[in-house]
Amino acid sequence: MNAMTREQVRAFDKHAIEQLGIPASVLMENAGRGAAEILLSLGVHGPVVICCGKGNNGGDGMVIARHLANVGCSVDILLFADPASLAGDSLIQWNIAQAMNLSHRVLADVSGLASRLARVDWVVDALFGTGLAGAVRSPINRVIETVNASPARVFAVDIPSGLDCDTGLPLGATIRAAHTATFLAPKIGFTNPASVAYTGRVHVVGIGTA
Repeated sequence: MNAMTREQVRAFDKHAIEQLGIPASVLMENAGRGAAEILLSLGVHGPVVICCGKGNNGGDGMVIARHLANVGCSVDILLFADPASLAGDSLIQWNIAQAMNLSHRVLADVSGLASRLARVDWVVDALFGTGLAGAVRSPINRVIETVNASPARVFAVDIPSGLDCDTGLPLGATIRAAHTATFLAPKIGFTNPASVAYTGRVHVVGIGTA
């Protein structure tokens, strides 16, 4: 499939849900499971920290955490949002993670984050998705900076947080990933050679429809 803009991604999701009748929760499950399979294929040799925001990208990250835990990986979900702000499918995934007794913590800032990331194999960036259109604000900008400074390998979910979907340029603090699992199709910004410094190697993950 050709590279997609931010608006095309939104239109496709709307089409899949409203016209094809695929529940959003199924799309999220397919996306997260596919991303987890990519990560496992790259080799997981130690603990994995999943950094989640409150939106659907965070929900994708929680699906990834569940599938990694199901095959015996050590996972720790870090939610950088008030759980009361979660809604829809992200809230469903948060509740599933708790019901499964997956390790999960709610963090309001970056206190202790650097030391936690110093001991992990991978950090999964599930903070923001393609809908981000402005610079990441505090404290998430500091979370991104801390992730980038860590020795862990970084795996971005759909798009590195802070990268503009349409231009492939950073909007401010931006994740620098070794690998990006992007859903359905590459994003149009990935055609900008400058984006490679943030995406690393891009893997396209199917979500159950085209």
